[in-house]
Amino acid sequence: MLELKLANQLKKTLKASIDRQEIAGANFMVIKDGNMVFYHEDGLADIESGRPMTRDSIFRLYSMTKPITATSVMMLLERGEIDLFDPVSRYIPGFNNPQVENNGEWVPASREVNIHDLLNMTSGLVYGGTDQAGQYTEALFQEMNERLYGKNPMSTLEFANRLGQGPLSFEPGSSWQYGASADILGAIVESVSGMRYGEFLQKEIFDPLEMKDTGFWLPEEKRSRLVKTYQDDGAGGLKLFAETHLGIQHQMDQQPAFESGGAGLASTIDDAARFTTMLMNQGSCNGIQLLRPRTVQYLTSAALTDWQQKGFDTWHTFHGYSYGNQMRIMTNPEKAGLIGSSGEYGWDGWLGAYFCNSPQDGLTILFMIQKKDAGTMAITRKLRNIVFSGL
Repeated sequence: MLELKLANQLKKTLKASIDRQEIAGANFMVIKDGNMVFYHEDGLADIESGRPMTRDSIFRLYSMTKPITATSVMMLLERGEIDLFDPVSRYIPGFNNPQVENNGEWVPASREVNIHDLLNMTSGLVYGGTDQAGQYTEALFQEMNERLYGKNPMSTLEFANRLGQGPLSFEPGSSWQYGASADILGAIVESVSGMRYGEFLQKEIFDPLEMKDTGFWLPEEKRSRLVKTYQDDGAGGLKLFAETHLGIQHQMDQQPAFESGGAGLASTIDDAARFTTMLMNQGSCNGIQLLRPRTVQYLTSAALTDWQQKGFDTWHTFHGYSYGNQMRIMTNPEKAGLIGSSGEYGWDGWLGAYFCNSPQDGLTILFMIQKKDAGTMAITRKLRNIVFSGL
C-alpha cells in the first residue's frame, strides 16, 4: 500500500478541494505494478439528497470515452479489416468530396480525410468555434439535442454522414485541433462490424474485461448510482447542472440512437481500472488478450508531426506532451507543468473523469469527479503530483 504519509496527504488535499466547493465529491485510485495501492472516496454524489460518493458510483466519462474508441479501432486494425490510410468515405459516404473553409468560402480539400487523421485529431473536424466549420458542427449538435427525445432521433451514422458534408476547419493532416473525430471513428467501427457501436464495445471490450457498469445508457436498477453533475454558481459554491451536451442524454436513462465514440460512455472507477490495466499489461487482462503488445505500443505513442504539434501546443496546460490515438503522451517531462515520466499517456473528460498510465513507473492514476467544464483540474494535478513525487 501507499506509505501512510502520502496517503494522508492525498486525503487531506482532496478534502480541502471539496471543502472549498471546487468539487462535490470524488473517487481516487492508484495502481502500482498491477496492484491497487490506494483507493479513497470523499464528498457527495448528490448534494441535494446528501447521497455520499461510493466506490460503485457511476460517472459520465465524456472524452475519457475516446481512448476506448481508439482501442476498438486498433482491434479492427489487427484483424486486417481496416487500413489507417483508408479514406473515411469508404465507410461513411458523407465524407465524399470533402470541402475546407478558405477565407469564408468552401473549396475542395486537397485530399480526403482518412482514419489516421481521425485518430490524431488532424482531420479538420472541430467541436465549435467562430469559423464556418465550427458553426456547422455546433448547429448539427444542436439539431441532435433537439431531436434527442423525439420520434426521429439522430443516429450514430446519420451524424457521421451529416458532419462529413460540412466544411473542414483546415486541410486534412495540416494541423491539430480537438474535435468530433472520435465520433466518426465510432461510426466507422459500426460500419465495418455490421453491429451497433455499443454492441461492438460490449462484445469485444466490456464483456471480456468484466466492465459490468460501462455503457451508453443505464438500466433502471443502476440509475440511482449515477452521480449528479455540478457547476460553479458564481458565488464560490456549486449548483446543479443537468443539460444535454454533445448529444449525450444527461440522465442516461434510455438507449441512445447516437452512441458517441467521443463522449457517450458512463462507467465506474473499477471498470475504468480494468481498461487501463489491460493497456498497462500490453493488451491483456483477466487472461484475455484484447490487443497484441505491438499494437498497444503503437496506440500509446505520440503521432504528431512538428507542424501538427504547433496546434496542440496552444493548450498551455499540456506543455511537455504530444498527442496520438485520442490520448496525450508525455514526451518532455522537463517542460511539463506537473511531475511525470516520458511515455505517460491518458486522457480526461469534460466533466472531470481522468486517467493516466505511466509504464516507466508501473503506475496508473484514476480520478472520477463530475464538474462542468472540468477536464484536468488543479486538484487533479495536485493529487498526481503527490503520487509521482512520492515514487
